[in-house]
Amino acid sequence: MYRQSEGMKCPQKAKIQALINAAKDSIGVTEGATMARFEIAALVRRYRQLEAEIAALDAELKALVQTTMEYQWLKTVDGLGDATIIDLLAEIGSFAHYRDPRQLVKLAGLTLKENSSGQRKGQKHISKRGRKRLRSVLFRAMIPLIRHNEAFRELHEYDTTRPVNPLTGKQSIVALCRKLLNVLFAICTKKQAFDAERMKQDILSQVQRAA
Repeated sequence: MYRQSEGMKCPQKAKIQALINAAKDSIGVTEGATMARFEIAALVRRYRQLEAEIAALDAELKALVQTTMEYQWLKTVDGLGDATIIDLLAEIGSFAHYRDPRQLVKLAGLTLKENSSGQRKGQKHISKRGRKRLRSVLFRAMIPLIRHNEAFRELHEYDTTRPVNPLTGKQSIVALCRKLLNVLFAICTKKQAFDAERMKQDILSQVQRAA
């Protein structure tokens, strides 16, 4: 037999019937349903309108970016797609606005800081004091670069397998993001196409110095 738990009271039959009667009158009320449908339809139309406006703005931005010389230089980097170039230039504006690539690294929040206290020397982490969207664009660009750009792939392999202080995959990607900003700054300000062989020579020099 069911035993009522201590401290719990069984609801009275009259109260149960009152709740049932109230539910009959409240559940399924249709007042305002027509207006709600009108409001939802209006919101859907506004959403689709905004989508169309955003698509049009994206197309205009892409066309505008493609007319710049910086776009032409950036396109010489294998693995760097149109969407990434447009997002980069949208965040940076123009590489000509900066005197040094370190300004771009700081803008992206990729400068390293060390968590230390007293005599304890902590690990280094990126500051993240910069544009989150720019940092996101760089991280998103790095995987295709590692896959399709031989120079970046070799540098990633070296950083993660070097005999002294090898980097984790994530640490290497952060380092490569800083390297990418340096490379892009150089090719845009010097107006030179990306030179994979030169970058690989830099990697070789780095290996020789480490040896």
